Amino acid sequence: MRIDIHTHLFPEAIRNNRNAWFAGEPAFKLLYDSPKSRMSGAEELIQVMDEQGIDRSVVFGFPWISLETARRNNDYIIKSVNRHSDRLIGFCCMDPGQPGAENEVLRCLDQGLKGVGELAFYQAGIDETALAALKPIMDICRNRDVPVMIHTNEPIGHIYPGKAPMTLEQIYRMVRRFPDNDLILAHWGGGILFYALLKKEVRETLKRVWFDTAASPFLYNAAMYREAVAIIGPDKILFGSDYPLLKPARYVAEMENAGIDHTVIEQIMGGNSRKLLGI
Repeated sequence: MRIDIHTHLFPEAIRNNRNAWFAGEPAFKLLYDSPKSRMSGAEELIQVMDEQGIDRSVVFGFPWISLETARRNNDYIIKSVNRHSDRLIGFCCMDPGQPGAENEVLRCLDQGLKGVGELAFYQAGIDETALAALKPIMDICRNRDVPVMIHTNEPIGHIYPGKAPMTLEQIYRMVRRFPDNDLILAHWGGGILFYALLKKEVRETLKRVWFDTAASPFLYNAAMYREAVAIIGPDKILFGSDYPLLKPARYVAEMENAGIDHTVIEQIMGGNSRKLLGI
């Protein structure tokens, strides 16, 4: 079974008139102001999954500041999952810092969603304010035994829309703050996985952390797959396409070019997510 753990969906009203949703949402405007930034609905995603050989996809919206807009997007996720229950798995998403965010998490989980994310802190990084906002959500997810996906990115290198001003220290502090939560760090965890080579502490700290591959072809040389397998092990890597940013075939080609064994590719492409999500 092949599972894409990182895809974004938006309801038709937002897809058809994105400009109307920019007010008060600087991160959304930053990421989707360009008409080249594609947006997808559930039906289009299902078609691409069929073309690309993907059996299941984890779907979520955007960390909207407006809780009303977040509910709208989450309702679309719930509706899409119910319509395609054999293909889609839903996560709940919103800005964790907004009043009522934890109630929205409870509402979504009660309606059948299987996790929370992709949560992001595009403006200030994962600072103490962000950690305080995450705590009630992490408590809920720990008690419900569901994973939380966090947007992370590398703190150096080229600048691109959505690259948050975060540090590896912030990412590490977050993982240490919530040691009993299952965490998915998007975009290879900003590179923090390399520190699992340290002899003390880090590998144990990362024991409940998984790393997804979202946007990897835009961020890292294909050798990243080989190095990540060697450092953190093949069981900690989850295939995520960041669709509609990229299609799955691009990732598979890079893994093959990196010389990754076929059995390991299949583990990354779905086996690990299947275990984490209890499929």
